[in-house]
Amino acid sequence: QVVGSGNTAIALGVRAAGMDICAMYPITPATSASHYLSECFEKVGGLVHQAEDEIAACAFAIGASYAGRCAVTITSGPGYSLKQEGIGLAVMAEIPLVIVNVQRGGPSTGQPTKVEQGDLLTSIYGSHGDAPKVVMAVSSIEDCFYSMITARKIAETFNMVVVVLSDASLSTAQQPFARPQFSEEWLAPPIDQSPVPEGAKPYDWDPVTGIARRFVPGQPGGMHTITGLAHDRMSKVAYDPSINEEGLRMRSLKLAALQKTLMPPEVYGGEHGDLLLVGWGSTMGAIEEAATRLRADGLAASSMHLRFIQPMPSGIREILKRFRQVMTIEGNWSDKLEDELIDEDNRRYSALAMMLRSRYLVAVDCWSEARGQPIKPGDICRVARAK
Repeated sequence: QVVGSGNTAIALGVRAAGMDICAMYPITPATSASHYLSECFEKVGGLVHQAEDEIAACAFAIGASYAGRCAVTITSGPGYSLKQEGIGLAVMAEIPLVIVNVQRGGPSTGQPTKVEQGDLLTSIYGSHGDAPKVVMAVSSIEDCFYSMITARKIAETFNMVVVVLSDASLSTAQQPFARPQFSEEWLAPPIDQSPVPEGAKPYDWDPVTGIARRFVPGQPGGMHTITGLAHDRMSKVAYDPSINEEGLRMRSLKLAALQKTLMPPEVYGGEHGDLLLVGWGSTMGAIEEAATRLRADGLAASSMHLRFIQPMPSGIREILKRFRQVMTIEGNWSDKLEDELIDEDNRRYSALAMMLRSRYLVAVDCWSEARGQPIKPGDICRVARAK
């Protein structure tokens, strides 16, 4: 077995995935991931670049990925906010990039050493214009390791930005997990330096998936100009309405193409029942323990945990409809109906509840805490029994 923290597992996952460039600026609670990489990365051909700020770290990682690798940048909430313009460039230019956001309390500098799940909507929608990104959430220290391998593969397959959400609870917790058995399939393939076929276009989008062949600097016949401006298939700046819309459509289709490959999430407990508890991220253990306690008391309660939140896998709608009530359990803010001014018309729902309600048109309820502490199974049971 291996014993380590979530940040250590993320760093090990970076190595196992074959990524060899990590650019970051120190920020609590993400910094220890770079500390671990700094101690061992160069021994296996990797490089940790400590940039002068978060913006430079993102730009450095994008440049490394543009040159043919798939780089990772690791940060927390405030740093993720600073990276937004760079992230938009990676989306527009279709450069693969992995971003780890080890969430902490907010807003502003908030609670740097405390846990929160407050960055979900920012990770999906926090961009100017339409900038589709893949957003994953790790649920355990073991998952921190394997998710980095998955994130690298998705980023390079679809030429997309992949955001991996961890949080302060996972970053510092210690947990044993089965020692990974290395596989060559984890690693990034060699950089493609073969000649580009005559007539190939830098953004020759597939009409079904939106995916285009990745051009790497130095490939014979692949010379082109790349910018963050709207562009046509030849990478030429274009303000034509139909060309701009075509680019938007193709970048969005890549999310749909990935979504078609995802398996429905598993239901923990009975497949039907009175209450389904839905969560994401580090709350999985607490939610599943609460569901187990409730079932032991004779209540028909189950749980479901989402690993992919953008895009969401197929099958979720059918799962939600098999339960009389659905409630998300999250570590972010939601209004409480017991407050005098709060009613069904003005209530702010927690992040995942808001997304599930709008996407599946199911009356999803929510219970959340933003106290800077891990959510406890006993509190979940107390709230669930009151439903």
